[in-house]
Amino acid sequence: MKTKIIPEKTTLHSRNLHRFGYDFQKLILTNPDLSNFVFVDEFQNETIDFSDPNAVKSLNNSLLILDYNIKNWDIPENYLCPPIPGRADYIHHIADLLATTNNETIPEGENVVGLDIGTGSNLIYPILGNSIYNWSFVATDIDEMAIQNCKKIISQNPKLIDSISLQLQVSSRFIFKNIILPEDKFAFTICNPPFHNSALEAAKSSARKVNNLEKSRVKTPILNFGGQNTELWCDGGEIAFITQMIYESAKYPMQVLWFTTLVSKKENLPNIYKILNKVSAVDIKTIDMAQGQKTSRIVAWTFLSESQQKNWKF
Repeated sequence: MKTKIIPEKTTLHSRNLHRFGYDFQKLILTNPDLSNFVFVDEFQNETIDFSDPNAVKSLNNSLLILDYNIKNWDIPENYLCPPIPGRADYIHHIADLLATTNNETIPEGENVVGLDIGTGSNLIYPILGNSIYNWSFVATDIDEMAIQNCKKIISQNPKLIDSISLQLQVSSRFIFKNIILPEDKFAFTICNPPFHNSALEAAKSSARKVNNLEKSRVKTPILNFGGQNTELWCDGGEIAFITQMIYESAKYPMQVLWFTTLVSKKENLPNIYKILNKVSAVDIKTIDMAQGQKTSRIVAWTFLSESQQKNWKF
């Protein structure tokens, strides 16, 4: 049989392990359960139904075993099951961002500490950041069940025990308050904020995306259809959450090198820049990302001068 050439996904970061798609036969060897979800589409490509959270979860398990040395990973039913390639892209872009203040060298090792805001039950950013660059993390969430599941993931993967600590945010009104302590220093914060304004809006969006995916037959892990309320929506949606994050970040100007967040809605950028200027952010960067049909971007900001950035000790 002639070997099928898989086109490179050039929108993914150059270091992303998933630029050439998935070797499903190899993935099935690591996780036989995945075979229950793999089929051949009309283009003779092996794929899964990316609108099925169970299929995405099984794929994630396989990828984490094969590429990231995570042996045991699971999430409770109806919690967010994130597509790994896009999450890995965020981590790689943060690595590049840190390199700009480190003589163009990506800092690696446990002394590079990140703060994951809203880690969910999946703990995916700390897992990827630790696996790829050996970074350490503090991971936070307001959902106690999510935190408990993260504890389970860590306990079942000993390599994570000394690298990731968990913090329950006891007040949903705050993001960094109660989390960043006076003695803390973080190289970066990372966040995938709630996108929608309400549960109804989130449900309508998921239904629309499922319908579009089925019509187009696009088989790209651009979204998922699980998620708890705190993962998918908050009062005021994405812009309200990020606005709160920016105002709080100004209270910890010397303790974080780079604050960052995903911004899904491009129309929110002007207001975000306006607020960042209002709190006197010294440097603001916007990093475009794309995966399949989904486009997004990272907004990063710092309160440190250029010399303070260069003198940051990892």
